[in-house]
Amino acid sequence: MKRVITYGTFDLLHYGHINLLKRAKALGDYLVVVLSTDEFNWNMKQKKCYFTYEQRKALLEAIRYVDLVIPEENWEQKKTDVKEYHIDTFVMGDDWVGKFDFLKEEGVEVVYLPRTPEISTTQIKQDLNK
Repeated sequence: MKRVITYGTFDLLHYGHINLLKRAKALGDYLVVVLSTDEFNWNMKQKKCYFTYEQRKALLEAIRYVDLVIPEENWEQKKTDVKEYHIDTFVMGDDWVGKFDFLKEEGVEVVYLPRTPEISTTQIKQDLNK
């Protein structure tokens, strides 16, 4: 079984997120989504979410491409996650190109997928504020 992992906040879930999850799942048999906790988002990213961690987790668990959702609590956990969950492929959006290449040393394929260009959570928030 080929196992894939991706990380994100997934707040204001939209079709760009679904597109990423669908393409990530297509790279393997089992998709682990590591979801940023509210504390991690606020303390490390200075990002406030509209939906709570539990609400975002429930939304992700309802998506057919997602097999498991676990919490992201710090930047450093990626190395331990790929070992603990026996990950073959690490997937992120292409706005992170090169940032996670160090995982190749752990024997993991690193893939950066193109974002869905016309949609982003930041854009949605900006549009709603107008």
